[in-house]
Amino acid sequence: MIEKFIKQTEFSSMEDFSKNLEFTVPEHFNFAYDVVDAWAETDPDRLAMIWVSDKEEERRFTFADLKRESDKVAGYLTSLGIGRGDMVMTILKRRYQFWTTILALHKIGAIVVPATFLLTSNDIVYRCKSAEIKAIVCCGDKPILENVAAAEPKCPYLEHLISIGPEVPEGFDDFEAGVAAATPWERGDFINESEDPFLMYFTSGTSDEPKMVLHAHTYAISHLVTAAFWHNLKEDSLHLTYSDTGWGKAVWGKLYGQWIVGCAIFVYDHEKFVPAEILGLIGKYKITSFCAPPTIYRFLIKEHFHCFDLSSLKYCTTAGEALNPSVFEEFHRRTGIWIHEAFGQTETTMTLGTYPWVKPKPGSMGIPSPAYDIDILRPDGISADTGESGVIVIRTDKKKPLGLFLGYYRNPKLTRKAWHDGIYYTGDVAYKDEDGYFWFVGRNDDLIKTSGYRVSPFEVESALMTHPAVLECAVTGVPDPEELRGMVVKATVVVSGEYRKSLATPESRMALIKDIQAHAKRITAPYKYPRIIEFTDELPKTISGKIRHNEIRRQDASK
Repeated sequence: MIEKFIKQTEFSSMEDFSKNLEFTVPEHFNFAYDVVDAWAETDPDRLAMIWVSDKEEERRFTFADLKRESDKVAGYLTSLGIGRGDMVMTILKRRYQFWTTILALHKIGAIVVPATFLLTSNDIVYRCKSAEIKAIVCCGDKPILENVAAAEPKCPYLEHLISIGPEVPEGFDDFEAGVAAATPWERGDFINESEDPFLMYFTSGTSDEPKMVLHAHTYAISHLVTAAFWHNLKEDSLHLTYSDTGWGKAVWGKLYGQWIVGCAIFVYDHEKFVPAEILGLIGKYKITSFCAPPTIYRFLIKEHFHCFDLSSLKYCTTAGEALNPSVFEEFHRRTGIWIHEAFGQTETTMTLGTYPWVKPKPGSMGIPSPAYDIDILRPDGISADTGESGVIVIRTDKKKPLGLFLGYYRNPKLTRKAWHDGIYYTGDVAYKDEDGYFWFVGRNDDLIKTSGYRVSPFEVESALMTHPAVLECAVTGVPDPEELRGMVVKATVVVSGEYRKSLATPESRMALIKDIQAHAKRITAPYKYPRIIEFTDELPKTISGKIRHNEIRRQDASK
């Protein structure tokens, strides 16, 4: 299958990869037809997905199953009047109906807008108004149903509320009954252009106002690099990416690239993250490849690995935020597997990474993908020298790379601010070492300016994570209480179990603070140590496990 989309399918080195990676874009490309239905025709019994729930349910889908089910869903949706160009929001957690629904929406030319179940009714209203959402397909879980129902009267373009169950309250269409009764969709004469929009994500980034990131059908092809040359997947792989379907990481790790390769994905539908359960599933189902944000790895290494059979696991990857070197080293010590990092944004596919031919360096984002023309620019617009920090950019003056977004929907001003003069500015600051590896410094607006120095939160977090008392931490800048330094470094820390007793009294708490501060001074430059340390039971995170530094800054500002 992959030979349909890239001219060379095997590479012997990074040099070979950089020189010879070249995409082939079929005319009128549509992932659902040209990949999933194509597999269903040529190899119908090929396993595509194993879906398991925390209620001990299990379903296996072949590509023939996915074609049949997505055709039925497409027939149902079109019977409701949903068609080409319509915006449809999905709030489906990890339910298997997400995959049949997104394929169906691709087939009929609608634009899918995946969303997290954490949205409040106000969040839903904002998104429905901004994007003119025509329908919402959601889980039949009471909190989700209540938020969707509360939002509906304030959403003038919303015509259909659809529940997949188990609850289907008044005012909602019954997804399962509708699909069962519908006439399956037939492609007919429908043809889309390869650059037509097909997927849109809302992302807040470092701004309070969500941005609408619009992607074309060709976005799916670009994820071939993600799956084949970062996850290192083969046709016989079974891959688990830990992500809720409301976030972009889901289509990075358990949809487009993986099914172009032809491997199976593993989906664990659960309500609460329990590290031991993930490790147990890897052994039970013989999962070969695993990808998760660094937060998940931090919890996994706290488990007793000798209790689990991880012999099937061959390759591990991470993205979403930079990986602390201490976690990298400990996971390798436990498993013998190096974690391969990557970097990308909602606006892109993978732009930097450590590929099979590239030895990972702990904490490095990796080497630029040949799918993109990557550079680091100083504030004066000049390319940064080796070791010099600057903003990561993508040059588009020669051509728009496959996988880069179409723009911020209905916001040309914001698009021009990020993408102008043939350059897209990611907003992420990094530097490049003498071997060409990129190293994350921070978001442009995350860097802390204190006493004339610019401090990278990630660097401080990495130092703190090597202290045995620190299970998790987030570093932010807060105004200096003494008004001497402008901003000071603050660490919000979750303490590991055996050290929780140190929080029992003011004296023991202060002793632990001083010990962590002294440790930070030994590990990194003294001016970077956190002058303020605050303990908490948990850090605010997205559903995919990424720490929300923005939320901590908002909490600090409201104090």
